[in-house]
Amino acid sequence: MRKLNLGCGTKKLDGWVNVDHSSVGSPDVVLDLESTPWPWETSSVDEIMLMHVLEHLGRDTGVYLNIFKEIYRVCCNNAKISIAVPHPRHDDFLNDPTHVRAITYDSLKLFDQAFNQRCIDNGWANTLLGMQMGIDLGMESVQVTLDPYWHKLWHSQQITREALDQAIRSQNNVVKESRFVLRVRK
Repeated sequence: MRKLNLGCGTKKLDGWVNVDHSSVGSPDVVLDLESTPWPWETSSVDEIMLMHVLEHLGRDTGVYLNIFKEIYRVCCNNAKISIAVPHPRHDDFLNDPTHVRAITYDSLKLFDQAFNQRCIDNGWANTLLGMQMGIDLGMESVQVTLDPYWHKLWHSQQITREALDQAIRSQNNVVKESRFVLRVRK
């Protein structure tokens, strides 16, 4: 079983191939993830982890899309892809000049061919990235971490779910981090 911890920095994991663009954290593989193809064979990876990495990659749309092509290429069918990113409306995202791309649930759904088909069937004007690129990544789960202020309001029941959802849609600094798990479908 091959597992890739992409963009590991100094957070190396036992049992994983730890990959980073810098040798500072002594990764197992030094690799610029924006340069493709990657050195792994097609369908040779069972799990990929991108923890606070993806928002730093792909300022250029073509480069970003190539990263997803490579993720799909190297992964086996049913491979698990775990992604953690700062929420794009949180100061953690906005204040870091190395963050070049917002990663959201809606943007990741564009790589799901079943969602692409629903867009076609309903006449929605979404980009059909999964179908266009020949990749298929299904969303398995989404988890958000609330900023401490909002976490306290929610867990002390001082705010309703409806009010929290409205705040998430309309205000900054409500959600601190988003975590997604995708599954590769080949």
